Amino acid sequence: MHNRRVERYRKALSTSYHQAMQLVGMLDSPYVRRVAISLRLLGLPFAHRPVSVFSSFAQFQQTNPVVKAPTLVCDDGVCLMDSTLILDYAESLAPPERSLVPRAPAARRRDLQLLGLALAACEKTVQIVYERNLRPPEKQHAPWLDRVHGQLAAAYAALETELARAPLRADALTQAGITTAVAWGFT
Repeated sequence: MHNRRVERYRKALSTSYHQAMQLVGMLDSPYVRRVAISLRLLGLPFAHRPVSVFSSFAQFQQTNPVVKAPTLVCDDGVCLMDSTLILDYAESLAPPERSLVPRAPAARRRDLQLLGLALAACEKTVQIVYERNLRPPEKQHAPWLDRVHGQLAAAYAALETELARAPLRADALTQAGITTAVAWGFT
């Protein structure tokens, strides 16, 4: 049944009145990047629209009034936002054998633990970038930056401890592995 749904989706995309999903946002965002990588690995066709929430705010607002990246414009025009929610939807479209989320409870729990740490590292890095690049130097709050740096270091320390204890499998790429790689590349 699941494969029939995917085939119907792909067949609908091949007709002139349907368009592929559109991923809106810049690939320098770790959240946009993890979605783009995951959609490709899941085998789901999409078009990337590199629109910035900063330099192209008004253009982004025409697609999504909330101006949140990533935004996924589904083939029926519905907009989804937040990388985790987008990826949950994408998993429902993909064939089960391409899933990036472990099914077994223990493996899934570990993947979610690593994923949470990698997403925390992304979030803290984004906060540091925003504080440094969007606020004038005289308005930057050093105690806040120190706190966020500490949280970032704690997220990576916990991630490294977990990965040293039980490394990710090279033959079974999961959301935790993708997001960890994206986080390290972004920080």
